[in-house]
Amino acid sequence: MSSYSEINNRFLNAAILSYYPSHLSCLDIAQSFIRIQIINHFLDQQIFNCQEFLFQRLLPQWLKNGIHPDLGYSHESLNSDWKVNHVGRIRLLTQCRQLYTFSHAYLFSQDETWLSPLAGLFEFTTQKYWQTDHWIFSLDDQLEVNNAHSDCYALAFVLLGFSYYYQATGDRRALEFIEKTHVFLQEKMTHPRGGFHETYPVEKEQVRRQNPHMHLLEGYLAAYETTSLEAYKTQIRKLLDLFMRYFFDEQTNCLIEFFHEDWSIDSTMGYHIEPGHHFEWIWLLHKADQVFPDPRHQQIADALWNSAMAAGLDPNGGIYNQVDAQTGRVIDAEKRIWPITEYLKALCARSKNNPELETAISKNLDFMFTHYLNQDGSWNEYLNKDNTPKAYPLPGTSSYHLFLGLSEVITWRIGIEYDSQAL
Repeated sequence: MSSYSEINNRFLNAAILSYYPSHLSCLDIAQSFIRIQIINHFLDQQIFNCQEFLFQRLLPQWLKNGIHPDLGYSHESLNSDWKVNHVGRIRLLTQCRQLYTFSHAYLFSQDETWLSPLAGLFEFTTQKYWQTDHWIFSLDDQLEVNNAHSDCYALAFVLLGFSYYYQATGDRRALEFIEKTHVFLQEKMTHPRGGFHETYPVEKEQVRRQNPHMHLLEGYLAAYETTSLEAYKTQIRKLLDLFMRYFFDEQTNCLIEFFHEDWSIDSTMGYHIEPGHHFEWIWLLHKADQVFPDPRHQQIADALWNSAMAAGLDPNGGIYNQVDAQTGRVIDAEKRIWPITEYLKALCARSKNNPELETAISKNLDFMFTHYLNQDGSWNEYLNKDNTPKAYPLPGTSSYHLFLGLSEVITWRIGIEYDSQAL
């Protein structure tokens, strides 16, 4: 396993080779490098802490305790002492998020330690959850079928996890399953009013949500980046159109979560919004704009940013779980861990040449390491309103949020060093 100093040196070496013009003297380079090292020393220490938490604490602990040593699958949940917490189901979603996390960890660090669980995760997932012609939702604790429905939200993470798995391993079977998943979505789960049904077989009375579609956009962006297939690019366009037509509400400048079947706003929960999803869409719009440039993406991202910042941030730190879009009233004052990771991603996407946002990144990293992240690699899944941790086990799905949020911060910091060295 590489140390984080080794990981950091790889990035710094790449920065030097990529960004120093050949005409600069050795003195110029030395002075520039020294200047970079002394800028924002506190922030740099936090970046080091991010690397340490991910690569020396979280990932080794889940690899040791969260991955079944013989069968290769990820446990659904662990207790705070790293013992298995049996909850009666083991979801496809959990396997795909762990497949994504360890694949991305390898791609990010080039440390072969993180390749070791990939084959087992992939084989178990494809053998146990792919049943004839579709993905099932979950197994029980005895690894028998628990819920045979296909879940749109989970399929989004098949696209994401298998895309990163292919990038990490070159296993072309992943591409075949991505295509099977895409075809299944198109043929079995496409809704006549646009977007996708929540589940298959279709349940007519379900509340429709933006959330599965948001993650489908993330999954299709990864699939398109991996394959360059036009069919996936076309679906990205459709999901963006759906977002601009229905999900973004111009009256409140908020992201609507819940809908009736015809995409009219749900009469009961329609204006119950999640600030964390606002931040998540800001980051996704930034990514999607690289595929389909459109000035509206930035305009809507700005509107979402302003709304989430106005109502979603607890003055004492953290992001509220849920607020009312029309009144700004806090509906759920608890603060789960994933929204602050999405806030960090949005900050990184927006922070170029903005010292205020750089300060916000530092402030929120400090809050995370003080209140959420533990020395042994575990984390507090929820905080109460007063920032005390709420007793809760460790979901196997949360390392996806932790890895992506903190790795985006590390990548952001590397980008600043690149830009500084290019001056």
